[in-house]
Amino acid sequence: MAKNIVSPKKKPRRIVGVAGLPQLTYRGGPLIRNVEVTTIYWGSAWQNDPIRAQLDAFFDFIVTSSLIDQLAEYDVPGFAIGHGKHVASLIVAQDPPATVDDTAVVAFIQQQIASGAVPAQDANSLYFVFTPSGVTVTLQGSASCQQFCGYHDSHDESLLYAVVPYGDCPGCEFAGTVFDSMTVIASHELCEAITDPIPGSGWYDDVNGEIGDICEGSNKVINTVAVRAAASTTFKATVSATVVMDGSAPVNLTVTLTPSGCTPPPPPPPASPGQSYTVQTEWSNAKGACV
Repeated sequence: MAKNIVSPKKKPRRIVGVAGLPQLTYRGGPLIRNVEVTTIYWGSAWQNDPIRAQLDAFFDFIVTSSLIDQLAEYDVPGFAIGHGKHVASLIVAQDPPATVDDTAVVAFIQQQIASGAVPAQDANSLYFVFTPSGVTVTLQGSASCQQFCGYHDSHDESLLYAVVPYGDCPGCEFAGTVFDSMTVIASHELCEAITDPIPGSGWYDDVNGEIGDICEGSNKVINTVAVRAAASTTFKATVSATVVMDGSAPVNLTVTLTPSGCTPPPPPPPASPGQSYTVQTEWSNAKGACV
């Protein structure tokens, strides 16, 4: 089975007519239940590249975001897809060669695991390798920025990984900035790796490919504010109702309640716009659309 990739500058797929709708079917293989992402930045250039910290913040957020929630429709017995974690981040200062093949990428990941530089692999582990600007990744005779912009795969059906070359080349500019283009590619590979970690053995469409392939070229923006709101602490108190009357008309009162023995909470801060991230939409069988 060939690796599954993001193709350069692929036009949005036009879905026309119900009879022609893609339909992912489950092939019986494993899914990733609660993904544990390790980001690995290969090369000294990453030490001073601000995009590295931005990508780490993106993964901190995205694995508990609505993008993961929408994958729940692909749950199967034994594999319920839930929130994950960004468990580790590593910079390897040794520079990769100007052209690095997928086989060398696999050996590189295995070396980091064996040395203890990154967490040991288990069924939820997914290693994301990012290469610096100017490095070409080759894959089965194809080259990054020419035939592909990213891919995911499994080695020996156990080591699950994704590769995202630097997104500053023509053909891999999926959004307004290099960082946004890289989050589009990373989100594509993340969702595919969760729903089809061993390519072709999870959720797959023989004509259209994986969950992300169907929707290449279709992006959306998600924001961290919703996650913060969902995690807000709530306070409960029980009070007796009081009715205040002024003549025959009720008087509306605003009352602040504080649980006994607690310090009154501070006033809420001004609403924050949050951090927005550009991601690729993913195919929904249930909705028959890219969402």
